[in-house]
Amino acid sequence: MINKKTVVITGVLGGIGRQLAKTFHENNYNVVGLDIVDASAPHCDKFFKFDLNQYCSNPSYKTKIETIFDREIPELFLLINNAAVQILSSVSEIKLEDWNQTLNVNLTGPLMLSQFFLSRLDKSMGSIINIASIHQQLTKKRFVAYASSKSALVGLTKAMSVDLQGRVRVNAISPAAIDTQMLRDGFDNDEAKVQLLNELHPSQRIGKPQEVSQLALLLAEDKLGFINGANLNIDGGISNVLKDLD
Repeated sequence: MINKKTVVITGVLGGIGRQLAKTFHENNYNVVGLDIVDASAPHCDKFFKFDLNQYCSNPSYKTKIETIFDREIPELFLLINNAAVQILSSVSEIKLEDWNQTLNVNLTGPLMLSQFFLSRLDKSMGSIINIASIHQQLTKKRFVAYASSKSALVGLTKAMSVDLQGRVRVNAISPAAIDTQMLRDGFDNDEAKVQLLNELHPSQRIGKPQEVSQLALLLAEDKLGFINGANLNIDGGISNVLKDLD
């Protein structure tokens, strides 16, 4: 019997996280899901309630959860740093607490989890995939903390790929608008607004969670093993659009 490869996915209960778990489960991976929400986790072989902000800021919590991970996750082939927090505020409004939480969850957490799981990833000749965002390149008002954290996450991806050369591959995926419930909630579930968003993209639609998860699956497999230190946009062509006066 061939041993299943193990993947750890953070933020596994979000729209993209759930689809990541489904796709990897369907492709014979042992899926370990982590999320701050304690709820049913479909397609996960194991699930742990996990607070990335606490992991970065509370030494006793870090020690406690790492003891659990040492016992429950003895092997690892792939780490997907998908969890993120998006706190909107302008430069004049942003609170240090919100800034620190954003960086902990979106940037420092991925680094610390990579450190913790490094020996396991090293042994399996595995890889790390960081889910960044189009906001690492193109952003809008009041996304100061989020955009900064995602830009830094792409920089971290590139730096880690160089630092871990020959050991662990590290890549990033930067989605634009993806059709999740969180996105629809942001538009007050107004279908007309979602349709306008569709039309802004050269693809004439926004992305699907399964498109992100399929890209992650391709990056994880050895068939594309020469891709290392890359940031792959999956944005329907929106990053090529220059708006002008009608």
